[in-house]
Amino acid sequence: MDTIRILIADDHTLLRNALAEILHTTEEFEVVATAGSAPEAIRLAAEHQPDITLLDIGMPGNAHPPTTVRKLQQAAPSGGILVLTMHDDPQLVQALLPLGIRGFLHKTVSHQALFAAVREATTPGSRITLSLSAESLAAPPPPAPGPLSPREAQVVELAAHGLSNYQIARRLDITEGTVKRHMRNIFDKLGVGSRVEAANKSVELGLIEPPVAAPKRMGRRYREYPESA
Repeated sequence: MDTIRILIADDHTLLRNALAEILHTTEEFEVVATAGSAPEAIRLAAEHQPDITLLDIGMPGNAHPPTTVRKLQQAAPSGGILVLTMHDDPQLVQALLPLGIRGFLHKTVSHQALFAAVREATTPGSRITLSLSAESLAAPPPPAPGPLSPREAQVVELAAHGLSNYQIARRLDITEGTVKRHMRNIFDKLGVGSRVEAANKSVELGLIEPPVAAPKRMGRRYREYPESA
């Protein structure tokens, strides 16, 4: 039987190390890398091509979990993803299942249940592992909020009008560092990599109004006089 190669992505060092030690108690599994943030996990997934990524859904850089899942799938197309969480969140499950995750596990599961989920996730045609209560899954999810918070929408709208981080900070009476943090969150949530892409995507999704181009300044006009005879 081939060894199952695993990437652990969790921002808690103690938990990462504990998971690695537990998985190394059997020769079935090999932990090929560990990551403490979503961007690092995506980079390591591309580098190591793991069979399974154990993804902590609440770690830094993972403000919009569906975007992170898609980027991990692009980085390691043949690998599966098992989501780890401390929260019984059926709404998040319903958002991630259509993306093809292989399981959604609460961090309180036993190591036997974790082993079984990893095996299932690498078996073609196997079921998807969910460690949520039946009552929770049956509950209708509340209406999904917009992908951007009201403040993030303000920031990206001002950026769409060409304002710099400094100018946005002055306009909204916040620090420039806060503006940068909002922009990073906006990039993560929209799955983009630049201010222009963020503005275009926000307009496309109807999150902000299209910026109105400023009227061009007319050059100086000169009155024409007939040439003297």
